[in-house]
Amino acid sequence: MSDLVVIVYSTEARAEEMRQKLIGLQKEYLIEIGDAAIAVMQEGGKVKLNQLMNTTALGAVSGSFWGLLIGAIFLMPLFGVALGAASGALGGALTDYGIDDKFMKELSGSLRPGNAALFVLVKKVTGDKVLEALRGTGGTVLKTSLDRSQEQKLRDALADAHATMPAHATDAPPAPEGTGAPSPIG
Repeated sequence: MSDLVVIVYSTEARAEEMRQKLIGLQKEYLIEIGDAAIAVMQEGGKVKLNQLMNTTALGAVSGSFWGLLIGAIFLMPLFGVALGAASGALGGALTDYGIDDKFMKELSGSLRPGNAALFVLVKKVTGDKVLEALRGTGGTVLKTSLDRSQEQKLRDALADAHATMPAHATDAPPAPEGTGAPSPIG
Protein backbone atom coordinates (compact mmCIF):
# COMPACT_ATOMS: atom_id res chain seq x y z
CA MET A 1 0.00 0.00 0.00
CA SER A 2 1.21 3.52 -0.80
CA ASP A 3 1.09 6.60 1.40
CA LEU A 4 0.45 10.15 0.20
CA VAL A 5 2.41 13.04 1.69
CA VAL A 6 1.79 16.69 0.73
CA ILE A 7 4.27 19.30 1.93
CA VAL A 8 3.97 23.04 1.24
CA TYR A 9 7.08 25.12 0.49
CA SER A 10 7.47 28.87 0.06
CA THR A 11 8.69 28.60 -3.55
CA GLU A 12 8.54 26.22 -6.49
CA ALA A 13 12.35 26.08 -6.52
CA ARG A 14 12.41 24.86 -2.91
CA ALA A 15 9.78 22.19 -3.66
CA GLU A 16 11.79 21.03 -6.69
CA GLU A 17 14.95 20.89 -4.57
CA MET A 18 13.15 18.62 -2.10
CA ARG A 19 11.77 16.43 -4.91
CA GLN A 20 15.32 15.98 -6.23
CA LYS A 21 16.49 15.12 -2.70
CA LEU A 22 13.81 12.40 -2.49
CA ILE A 23 14.83 11.06 -5.90
CA GLY A 24 18.40 10.90 -4.61
CA LEU A 25 17.20 8.93 -1.58
CA GLN A 26 15.40 6.60 -3.96
CA LYS A 27 18.70 5.95 -5.76
CA GLU A 28 20.10 4.93 -2.38
CA TYR A 29 17.16 2.49 -1.95
CA LEU A 30 15.90 4.30 1.15
CA ILE A 31 12.53 5.20 -0.38
CA GLU A 32 10.43 3.98 -3.29
CA ILE A 33 8.40 6.74 -4.91
CA GLY A 34 5.31 5.99 -6.98
CA ASP A 35 4.86 9.61 -8.09
CA ALA A 36 6.17 13.05 -7.13
CA ALA A 37 4.44 16.16 -8.49
CA ILE A 38 4.61 19.84 -7.65
CA ALA A 39 1.58 22.12 -7.70
CA VAL A 40 2.21 25.88 -7.76
CA MET A 41 -0.36 28.55 -7.04
CA GLN A 42 0.12 31.31 -9.60
CA GLU A 43 -0.75 34.99 -9.15
CA GLY A 44 -4.07 34.73 -11.01
CA GLY A 45 -5.30 31.96 -8.71
CA LYS A 46 -4.58 29.20 -11.21
CA VAL A 47 -2.75 26.04 -10.13
CA LYS A 48 0.11 24.82 -12.35
CA LEU A 49 1.17 21.16 -12.09
CA ASN A 50 4.76 20.07 -12.64
CA GLN A 51 4.62 16.29 -13.11
CA LEU A 52 7.56 13.95 -12.69
CA MET A 53 6.67 12.20 -15.95
CA ASN A 54 5.37 13.82 -19.12
CA THR A 55 2.89 11.19 -20.30
CA THR A 56 2.23 13.03 -23.58
CA ALA A 57 5.91 12.87 -24.58
CA LEU A 58 6.22 9.24 -23.46
CA GLY A 59 3.13 8.36 -25.50
CA ALA A 60 4.49 10.12 -28.59
CA VAL A 61 7.83 8.32 -28.37
CA SER A 62 6.34 4.87 -27.88
CA GLY A 63 3.70 5.56 -30.54
CA SER A 64 6.42 6.61 -33.00
CA PHE A 65 8.29 3.37 -32.40
CA TRP A 66 5.24 1.17 -32.89
CA GLY A 67 4.11 3.27 -35.86
CA LEU A 68 7.52 2.85 -37.51
CA LEU A 69 7.44 -0.89 -36.92
CA ILE A 70 3.94 -1.34 -38.30
CA GLY A 71 4.60 1.15 -41.13
CA ALA A 72 7.72 -0.81 -42.14
CA ILE A 73 5.64 -3.97 -42.45
CA PHE A 74 3.21 -2.20 -44.82
CA LEU A 75 6.02 -0.29 -46.63
CA MET A 76 4.90 3.12 -45.33
CA PRO A 77 7.29 3.86 -42.42
CA LEU A 78 6.97 7.67 -42.44
CA PHE A 79 3.17 7.53 -42.41
CA GLY A 80 3.37 4.93 -39.64
CA VAL A 81 5.67 7.13 -37.51
CA ALA A 82 3.41 10.17 -37.93
CA LEU A 83 0.24 8.26 -37.15
CA GLY A 84 1.88 6.42 -34.23
CA ALA A 85 3.27 9.62 -32.72
CA ALA A 86 -0.08 11.40 -32.97
CA SER A 87 -2.06 8.54 -31.46
CA GLY A 88 0.58 7.95 -28.76
CA ALA A 89 0.61 11.63 -27.79
CA LEU A 90 -3.19 11.68 -27.59
CA GLY A 91 -3.21 8.54 -25.46
CA GLY A 92 -0.48 9.95 -23.21
CA ALA A 93 -2.33 13.23 -22.76
CA LEU A 94 -5.45 11.38 -21.67
CA THR A 95 -3.55 9.15 -19.23
CA ASP A 96 -3.28 10.19 -15.59
CA TYR A 97 -0.43 8.38 -13.90
CA GLY A 98 0.06 8.37 -10.14
CA ILE A 99 -1.65 11.07 -8.09
CA ASP A 100 -4.93 12.34 -9.52
CA ASP A 101 -4.51 15.76 -11.17
CA LYS A 102 -7.96 16.96 -10.09
CA PHE A 103 -7.19 16.10 -6.46
CA MET A 104 -3.86 17.97 -6.60
CA LYS A 105 -5.49 21.08 -8.08
CA GLU A 106 -8.31 21.08 -5.51
CA LEU A 107 -5.97 20.64 -2.55
CA SER A 108 -3.56 23.30 -3.89
CA GLY A 109 -6.39 25.81 -4.19
CA SER A 110 -5.74 26.87 -0.58
CA LEU A 111 -2.12 27.88 -1.23
CA ARG A 112 -0.92 31.47 -1.33
CA PRO A 113 0.34 32.74 -4.71
CA GLY A 114 3.94 31.65 -5.26
CA ASN A 115 3.75 28.76 -2.78
CA ALA A 116 4.24 25.21 -4.01
CA ALA A 117 2.98 21.88 -2.73
CA LEU A 118 5.09 18.77 -3.18
CA PHE A 119 2.88 15.69 -3.60
CA VAL A 120 4.72 12.41 -3.00
CA LEU A 121 3.23 8.94 -3.36
CA VAL A 122 5.48 6.73 -1.22
CA LYS A 123 5.42 2.98 -1.89
CA LYS A 124 8.11 1.89 0.60
CA VAL A 125 10.33 3.79 2.99
CA THR A 126 13.10 3.25 5.51
CA GLY A 127 11.53 5.72 7.91
CA ASP A 128 14.31 6.67 10.30
CA LYS A 129 16.95 7.19 7.58
CA VAL A 130 14.64 9.25 5.35
CA LEU A 131 13.48 11.39 8.29
CA GLU A 132 17.12 12.03 9.20
CA ALA A 133 17.85 13.11 5.61
CA LEU A 134 14.84 15.48 5.66
CA ARG A 135 15.59 16.89 9.11
CA GLY A 136 15.62 20.66 9.09
CA THR A 137 14.62 21.13 5.46
CA GLY A 138 11.53 23.18 6.29
CA GLY A 139 8.11 22.96 4.76
CA THR A 140 4.65 22.49 6.24
CA VAL A 141 2.77 19.20 6.10
CA LEU A 142 -0.58 19.91 4.45
CA LYS A 143 -1.99 16.38 4.18
CA THR A 144 -0.84 12.79 4.66
CA SER A 145 -2.28 9.31 4.76
CA LEU A 146 0.24 8.38 7.46
CA ASP A 147 -0.90 7.42 10.94
CA ARG A 148 -0.73 10.16 13.58
CA SER A 149 2.60 9.13 15.10
CA GLN A 150 4.35 8.89 11.71
CA GLU A 151 2.85 12.22 10.63
CA GLN A 152 4.08 13.88 13.83
CA LYS A 153 7.59 12.48 13.29
CA LEU A 154 7.56 13.96 9.78
CA ARG A 155 6.35 17.34 11.06
CA ASP A 156 9.02 17.36 13.76
CA ALA A 157 11.78 16.44 11.30
CA LEU A 158 10.79 19.16 8.82
CA ALA A 159 10.40 21.80 11.54
CA ASP A 160 13.74 21.01 13.21
CA ALA A 161 15.43 23.61 10.98
CA HIS A 162 17.03 25.64 13.75
CA ALA A 163 18.76 22.65 15.33
CA THR A 164 20.70 21.57 12.23
CA MET A 165 20.87 24.54 9.87
CA PRO A 166 22.07 28.14 10.19
CA ALA A 167 19.29 30.72 10.56
CA HIS A 168 19.85 32.14 7.06
CA ALA A 169 19.28 28.72 5.44
CA THR A 170 15.67 28.17 6.55
CA ASP A 171 12.68 28.61 4.23
CA ALA A 172 11.36 31.82 5.76
CA PRO A 173 12.73 34.50 8.06
CA PRO A 174 11.77 34.14 11.73
CA ALA A 175 8.52 35.84 12.68
CA PRO A 176 8.66 38.94 14.87
CA GLU A 177 8.19 38.23 18.57
CA GLY A 178 4.59 37.53 19.55
CA THR A 179 3.02 37.47 16.08
CA GLY A 180 3.39 33.78 15.18
CA ALA A 181 4.89 32.47 11.98
CA PRO A 182 2.99 33.23 8.76
CA SER A 183 1.09 30.26 7.35
CA PRO A 184 1.97 29.13 3.81
CA ILE A 185 -1.67 28.36 3.13
CA GLY A 186 -4.37 30.95 2.69
